[in-house]
Amino acid sequence: MVTIKDIARLAGVSHTTVSRALNDSPLIKDETKEKIKTLAEELHYVPNFSAKSLVSQRSFRIGLFFSSIDQGTSASFLVEVIKGINARLSNQYTLSVNGLDNFVSFTAIRPELYDGIIIMSQSEDDDPFIAFLKEINIPFVVLNRQLNQPDIYNVASNDRQGVQLAIEAVVSRGHKKIAMIGGKVGFFSSSERKKGYTSALKNARLSENPAYFVPGDYSIESGRTSAEKLLSLAKPPTAIFCANDEMAIGALKACSAMNKKVPEEVAIVGFDNILFASYTTPALTTVAKPIFEIAQVGTEMLLKLLQHKYIEEPQQLLATRLIFRQSL
Repeated sequence: MVTIKDIARLAGVSHTTVSRALNDSPLIKDETKEKIKTLAEELHYVPNFSAKSLVSQRSFRIGLFFSSIDQGTSASFLVEVIKGINARLSNQYTLSVNGLDNFVSFTAIRPELYDGIIIMSQSEDDDPFIAFLKEINIPFVVLNRQLNQPDIYNVASNDRQGVQLAIEAVVSRGHKKIAMIGGKVGFFSSSERKKGYTSALKNARLSENPAYFVPGDYSIESGRTSAEKLLSLAKPPTAIFCANDEMAIGALKACSAMNKKVPEEVAIVGFDNILFASYTTPALTTVAKPIFEIAQVGTEMLLKLLQHKYIEEPQQLLATRLIFRQSL
């Protein structure tokens, strides 16, 4: 097995220089780095991360924490987050995925176990965990939920703006009776999307009908039952905005069961632009939330924190966009 000392001997440098070069240290000249990296590749050098961890006192583990994995986190959302993180995380790191609601106490989370932590936050209930990480000095970033705290590195999407785009498009098609199936109660995304709905109706000079808002829980089943409730009203809506695509899929199922033609009798719009949105019948018009990009940008931010690099934009809000398909 090739070691750092073998590369050092062949390159005519110290093993410390080799180690620094392979870790992109700014102390090593670029031409020296290139020479050492080329030599390491030719020799099929494989880093010993266990030994590296002992020497550097680093775990090479990143913790990914969701508010909850079991409640309100769809499989498609989970997959997109992990894909986005892995697109930027080098193979020297392992990724540990957890739900905060599974922890009775945070004392098991220690600096020696995690180099850094990514919080995919969905609720203010995560704030005690954020405060805990500050106290024990583990570098972390908070994604998905917009925070207005300048000392916290944060990446989220402008959900409110995305919903406004969707409702504006619905109104432009002549709809005046517009309902909404809301997200899980207590989730930041649910609150932001409801605010976008209310704001868009106000801008269109349409009154908000309390009967046209039904809370869901981000599941397909809640979308189906909520849509059935809305479509059973004496004066049913002609358009339903769903706070995520899973609920929109449930709403499409309800329309089919109740013989309601989409979009002729009722238009359906979702949020997230999951993979299956383009495969529904009819294909789902939806707001594309950049989940993959949020995870990518957040991971890059965390890696810069671990490398003590300057971060130009500690708080970033990424734009959403409306994807027109056949359900509107």
